[in-house]
Amino acid sequence: MRFNNVGDIHTPLTKRLDAGTYLWCRCGETKNVPFCDGSHEGTGIQPLEFGVNVGSTKVLCSCGLTKRPPECDNAHKDF
Repeated sequence: MRFNNVGDIHTPLTKRLDAGTYLWCRCGETKNVPFCDGSHEGTGIQPLEFGVNVGSTKVLCSCGLTKRPPECDNAHKDF
């Protein structure tokens, strides 16, 4: 799955995340890459829920091609 709304952005996003639960988009339609914004409604595709136990900095996939969601695995290097 590739995000449809990233244009030419294929680099990972380094985000400071507070402890909590997050939803990583798997449908590719979010306007809030890489997080789910509910655009999957009616697609049958559900977001990936992931948790952060302690606030930390994460490197998140923004191209949608990672094999280790929600983390970047450098799949964007193939573009």
